Amino acid sequence: MRAQSKKREYWIMAITALCLILVSSIFGQEAKADAVERRARVKDISTIEGIRDNQLVGYGLVVGLQGTGDSQQTTFPTQTLSAMLLRMGVSVPATSIRVQNLAAVFVSATLPPFARPGTKLDITAASAGDARSLEGGLLLMTPLYGTDGKIYAQAQGPLVVGGYSVSSNGNTKQFNHPTTARVPFGAMVERPVPLDISDRTSFSLLLNDADFKSAEALADAINTELQRKAAKVRDSRRVEIDVAKGEDVPELLSRVEAVEVNIYPRAKVVVNERTGTVVIGGNVVLQPVSILHGGLAVRVVTDFRVSQPGAFSSGTTQVTPETKLEASDKPVSRIELKQGATVDDLVRSLQVIGASARDVISILQAMKSAGALEAEIEVL
Repeated sequence: MRAQSKKREYWIMAITALCLILVSSIFGQEAKADAVERRARVKDISTIEGIRDNQLVGYGLVVGLQGTGDSQQTTFPTQTLSAMLLRMGVSVPATSIRVQNLAAVFVSATLPPFARPGTKLDITAASAGDARSLEGGLLLMTPLYGTDGKIYAQAQGPLVVGGYSVSSNGNTKQFNHPTTARVPFGAMVERPVPLDISDRTSFSLLLNDADFKSAEALADAINTELQRKAAKVRDSRRVEIDVAKGEDVPELLSRVEAVEVNIYPRAKVVVNERTGTVVIGGNVVLQPVSILHGGLAVRVVTDFRVSQPGAFSSGTTQVTPETKLEASDKPVSRIELKQGATVDDLVRSLQVIGASARDVISILQAMKSAGALEAEIEVL
């Protein structure tokens, strides 16, 4: 009997140990998967200080419109056309110009870093007057200026409009925005932005989302890749990288941008009150909470009746309003979230009680105030 009980205890201990090993391996794989899912490349979560885009803007004319250009009440297009003709040797007073096939536009473009003369850029043209549509128009040569007032590119080309506007007998049909158009590769760079990185002794990486833990993880991953103490954390957003003497700078930056690092994003709930859109991050933590949700609907209806006096009487016709007030109280719905509840549980519960997007926004803000929502709420 003693031998059988010892054998039974032995098998129980062996099975228990095996189960512990299986559980630990499963959780280890899950933790490893979570770590892989949270990894991102340096180039996807940060930018290099000083290597940036530059905004360009210009003012020009679009011609070739089919009577959908600026009206005569908009005077600056005709003034621009008169000045342009004068530079070409044609003197025409602006007051004598009567055209509706041109429109004044503002042109914008983005100048990327290291752009050289001859590099082509995409541009966007938007009407500055009361033109109805830019469809079929041609943008005349337009200089594009930087913040310093210098010309960095010239734009010209046929416009590509992603919408239309048709009017006939007082009826109008419009799709998208016909007063905004694009010109693919419509601008050509004429002046480069001076940017030399060959003699730099250090660079700074700027995190898209400031976080001390992510900055420390970024510096450790870069030091491991370069096998030297090159990266130092300066604050929650900036990580400084030293360049070794004689080191090839483009090769160094290519290695740094390809490094994968664990990131620790903040728990955030983004709310757009204008459109009723709510986006909840997957790392949002919910605490146990009970939610009571109800509503009061008030409806006011006013009918106007005409009071007609009798024949041959001295009375006058009067309009008398009759107002009816109706109020209905929506029954209270209850949601109870227990410990360990997820965002999916919250969304499903809100859908069950029929909460609208506006109701969800109010509930989330109330949960934040009550301390049941451990996340930052960003209102757009």
